[in-house]
Amino acid sequence: MSKITIALESAVATVSANMPAEGQAQSARQRVAVDRAFAQIIKLIAPRIRHFIRQYGLVAHWDDAEQVCAIAVHRAIQAYDPTKAQFTTFVNWQIRGELQSLRFRLMTDQRPSAKKVEAVTVSLDAVGVGEDGEGQSIVASIEDEDALGRTEAGASDYLARQAMASLTDSYVEHLRNIGVERIRRKAQPKKATRAQNSLTEASLGETGARRSVWRTGKSMLDPAEMAELEERLEHNRRVVEGRLFEIAALDTGDDDSGVAKERVRQIAKRAAKTMSDLTGADPRFTMMAEYRQSMLAPVAAH
Repeated sequence: MSKITIALESAVATVSANMPAEGQAQSARQRVAVDRAFAQIIKLIAPRIRHFIRQYGLVAHWDDAEQVCAIAVHRAIQAYDPTKAQFTTFVNWQIRGELQSLRFRLMTDQRPSAKKVEAVTVSLDAVGVGEDGEGQSIVASIEDEDALGRTEAGASDYLARQAMASLTDSYVEHLRNIGVERIRRKAQPKKATRAQNSLTEASLGETGARRSVWRTGKSMLDPAEMAELEERLEHNRRVVEGRLFEIAALDTGDDDSGVAKERVRQIAKRAAKTMSDLTGADPRFTMMAEYRQSMLAPVAAH
């Protein structure tokens, strides 16, 4: 940290240390310590205050701008949390906010670039006249009544798509584990009979027979079978996304016959059953499982 940042942190800590506890009065010594520390803080950030006053085009209202900056420093000290950020971050945003508010209240833009085009900053709290002749704030005139509904609907759709994608991934991973286990069991060698073991020991000797069994037991997964499994999994994913969730186009390839359609229907039916079980077992999909139970309850009642 720079020397100014360290000095600011020390001064703010002094102010906080001399603030009275709730329900207690501040002593004269504490007030003096707070006033001195506050004056030091203002002195340290004076260049920053001057920069922001010029940036917001409030040079013609310098005294007012300095007053609101002092208020901003006081509020920054009250809101300061050293565990979240340094004091310079807190005070920067407070100063910006107070100067922006002052500029809105003045209703003018004092920046040189704005003066050239005679720009005017209008406060959103200013009152105008509506179509019915009644007073109406600018906020009310530009407010979109449907914005909240569209925002909530968009958020709901996004969460639904994320849930469907996660559930699809969980379903495919479930099938992959089953498929890999089947391939592994298929690749395991069959137990040799006692006669075969005796013949092996006789031909290779005891040590050679053990090596032979060890090599046979370390079976590897067949790459061709694994590639075939991944192809089936990808096809199942497309069926789930296109048939069940309708979040992707369902392409059955060149074969659009009744056999292919029946195959898709069977895959979708099994996938629906498997994913129903997954929602009940995986805590990530608890909400989906509860929603399914609430939908099935009226049906069971009838």
